[in-house]
Amino acid sequence: MKMQRLGKSDLEVPIWCLGTMTFGNQTSEAEGHAQIDAALEAGLNFLDTAEMYPVNPAKAETVGRTEEIIGNWVAKSGRGSDVVIATKIVGPSKLARDEKGITAATLREAVDSSLRRLQVDVIDLYQLHWPQRGSYHFRQHWSFAPEQQDRAATRANMEEVMAEMGRLREAGKVRHFGTSNESAWGMTRWNQLAAELGGPRMETVQNEYSLLCRMYDTDMAEMSHQEEVSLLAYSPLAAGLLTGKYEGGARPEGSRASINGDLGGRITARAEAATDAYVALAREHGVDPVHMALAWAAERPFMGSVIFGATTMAQLQHILAGTEFTLTEALREGIAEIYRAHPLPY
Repeated sequence: MKMQRLGKSDLEVPIWCLGTMTFGNQTSEAEGHAQIDAALEAGLNFLDTAEMYPVNPAKAETVGRTEEIIGNWVAKSGRGSDVVIATKIVGPSKLARDEKGITAATLREAVDSSLRRLQVDVIDLYQLHWPQRGSYHFRQHWSFAPEQQDRAATRANMEEVMAEMGRLREAGKVRHFGTSNESAWGMTRWNQLAAELGGPRMETVQNEYSLLCRMYDTDMAEMSHQEEVSLLAYSPLAAGLLTGKYEGGARPEGSRASINGDLGGRITARAEAATDAYVALAREHGVDPVHMALAWAAERPFMGSVIFGATTMAQLQHILAGTEFTLTEALREGIAEIYRAHPLPY
């Protein structure tokens, strides 16, 4: 299993990360524990979660449930030291803390709650799930209005939160920090502040990235290189589109599309056309479209780890079977040609 160092940190993780956002909803606790065991057996010891999980849908009454399931596995297995765990504070949301968002006080409260639920003494990587100032991710780029941000309030909040990050690190509660759904300006500003104030760096950014969602390839890719920040890519299969299972309008029972319809705005006519092209390319070369899409993401130069989720053990085994697959030059050329024809399908 290929190992990667995250940012400038001392965290070494596999190029593959097991996402757990369905644990406690579509995936039972027993199945979730079995997935962690299977991943470890395959050499994959990196788990990503968040206090807002499970999702599909996210509900206030289930906040923290996925962390609890992982914590029960830690307690039952006694193997907490064998895994690297990344989790997140929810950010401004109706789901938690009366929409107060991320402040020094809420960050401290959220870290303590996650430690308790995960049944660990220290969190390896703690991430801010959403920027306090707002974000263009999840199809919000169509109406993104950064000119409405309060510059002074944004910078004051960053300084306040970074000071608390430092205290949490000094207390031994968190090893390293990262962000999620961030921009190039946000990442650069966080690490400028870290240099100025002596606070913890943001070593990672967890943004959506797949053959269908390549917004990271320009400014964010440059930021990764210049700031030495690693991408943790979520939805590398475009919420299942790139598996081909939704071809021809199919909606398999229990799938995400059968639950939330358009996959959060991902299912569009242009996305379906692009998906058809990528799936056809894989089949033309006799490879699995899942393995092709994941292998492509894994070889990107800024990649820290590719986060995939599996509702069932069968899906997990399918993905694990392709973790050693590498792209041929013909596949890379085919992907580049399709990308030029379908550059931003959603």
